[in-house]
Amino acid sequence: MSKISKLFNGSSSSSASKSKHHRSKGGPSPQEAIHRLRETEEMLTKKQEYLEKRIDQEITTAKKHGTKNKRAALQALKKKKRLEQQLTQIDGTLSTIEFQREALENSHTNTEVLKNMGYAAKAMKQVHQNIDVDKIDDLMQDITEQQDVAQEISEAISRPFGEQFDEDELLAELEELEQQELEDKMKRMGGLPSVPSSKLPSTHPKQQGTTRRRVEEEDDMHMLASWAT
Repeated sequence: MSKISKLFNGSSSSSASKSKHHRSKGGPSPQEAIHRLRETEEMLTKKQEYLEKRIDQEITTAKKHGTKNKRAALQALKKKKRLEQQLTQIDGTLSTIEFQREALENSHTNTEVLKNMGYAAKAMKQVHQNIDVDKIDDLMQDITEQQDVAQEISEAISRPFGEQFDEDELLAELEELEQQELEDKMKRMGGLPSVPSSKLPSTHPKQQGTTRRRVEEEDDMHMLASWAT
């Protein structure tokens, strides 16, 4: 007995036993149906390989006889045509079975998804059954009030203690102290010398440098005096 025959016979006996079992249960499960379809696909694929080999053999036979033995060559080509027809039929059957299997797999997946979603919905209902929806607003209001209290406490804790002074008054007092310090410094220096109105006589370069420094110092003193008054 060939492997294909064994497969058909095995499938038939298995199908009979499973059909009897399923009749008692009311029908096969999706997993069992998918498994059966996969077995059928595997069987047809093997038959495809067998037919392809037979077709190659008939082509070889036709080439071997050729015009020398037309009758044998034509007979081989006729067999090849019949085998090709069977191969085409199997291709169509495989496409149909594949479509059915994919549809069944998708249906099974969708069923499992819906089942799990329903299970999750029941869990959510179980969680929410002890929650009073009418009290949610009161609860949120209490939370807001407690947050406001916590904010007030934080501000009170961070507020500095002790006497508070006006910063503008302190800055004004600082300016007065600086002005007084400048006036005291000017008094210690003996006041500002008068600036001569006539043109200074020409001097040697060394004397000119000394005179220039003296003039710059006098300018600085004059500027300080204008700030002090």
